[in-house]
Amino acid sequence: MAVHFHEEDLPAGVLTGDAPLAVDTETMGLVTHRDRLCVVQISDGGPDEHLVRFGPESTYDAPNLKALLGDPNRLKLYHFGRFDLAAIEYYLGVMAAPVFCTKIASKLVRTYTDRHGLKNLVDELLGESMSKVQQSSDWGGPVLNEAQREYAASDVRYLHRMREELLVRLEREGRMEMAQACFDFLPTRARLDIAGWAEHDIFSHA
Repeated sequence: MAVHFHEEDLPAGVLTGDAPLAVDTETMGLVTHRDRLCVVQISDGGPDEHLVRFGPESTYDAPNLKALLGDPNRLKLYHFGRFDLAAIEYYLGVMAAPVFCTKIASKLVRTYTDRHGLKNLVDELLGESMSKVQQSSDWGGPVLNEAQREYAASDVRYLHRMREELLVRLEREGRMEMAQACFDFLPTRARLDIAGWAEHDIFSHA
């Protein structure tokens, strides 16, 4: 198992094939227009994870990464995909779909709890533990330390296995069709976020 670090784009020929891609992002904050995209993490479920870091002056001209993310024939796995889809489209100019979101799937089948964070799911579904210590660290600094790189890699390391566990539960509870409809809507929800409709959106009574 290795974490591969790249500046500004993936190398050519990386992550070829048709396996689903686990994807995550690290940004300077939670406001997409204000807080720049710093890191994209990506994995095909194999032993390695790839991190692509973008500097403060980046033009986000990353043709290899964009081709992978924009491939309509490869499923993308996220945890809270709504945020990542918006950041990727806003900065990289591609809609990284089709989508499976483990957080949405968890909310549809783990109705016995309100704990749907990635750490919670990894613990319950996979029996493993992960650290979130670096979650709020400075992702825009000149150097990403080893702890940051490991944290970023861990955000995509478990998504393939988690999807398999959640698929079993979605089928068991008869909620697969509902889940798929939610996944299909996520790109539009991300675009609503970018356009300014936040929590109280057009579906809200407010």
